[in-house]
Amino acid sequence: MITISETAQGHFRKLLSQQPEGTRIRVFVVNPGTPNAECGVSYCPPDAVDHDDTHLPFEGFEAVVDPQSAPFLEAADIDFVSDQMGSQLTLKAPNAKMGKVPDDAPLADRIEYVLQSQINPGLASHGGKVVLTEITEDGLAILQFGGGCNGCSMVDYTLKEGIEKQLLELFPGELTGVRDATEHERGDHSYY
Repeated sequence: MITISETAQGHFRKLLSQQPEGTRIRVFVVNPGTPNAECGVSYCPPDAVDHDDTHLPFEGFEAVVDPQSAPFLEAADIDFVSDQMGSQLTLKAPNAKMGKVPDDAPLADRIEYVLQSQINPGLASHGGKVVLTEITEDGLAILQFGGGCNGCSMVDYTLKEGIEKQLLELFPGELTGVRDATEHERGDHSYY
């Protein structure tokens, strides 16, 4: 479910050595399965462990996950990175905003999953997002850009060289192309 790097495990062991006996690490998602999902890591004292928590044993400590967060933490990675600027704990959970869909799910669901888990996190750094509005009979995915993508001069490049290439590679034979349904003019509707 969750991969914790050796450096992150060492960091957790050091932190937990300063906590009361039996304290664990809790990994969780607030607002799982929504665009506002946020992942977190906290201490979990022994009296806060619930009977339905998933227990993940690691060398020298245990992590626990509540049942509501568990499906959204599939394929999550926790790392601890140090460089000349300092140290940082990172938690990447590609399924936090939308639970992983099965490989045999309808094409629209699988495309929406890729948009939410892989493409929108990159667009969000510029205040943008994209959603699937429809799939035409001839296999075109019609996408609606929003936020910072409105009025952006790079949207055509993002669509053709980024999103379309990625989706065609992931869904060969099912998808024939990607089109933009959004009007990209600067104006009152634009986010700057």
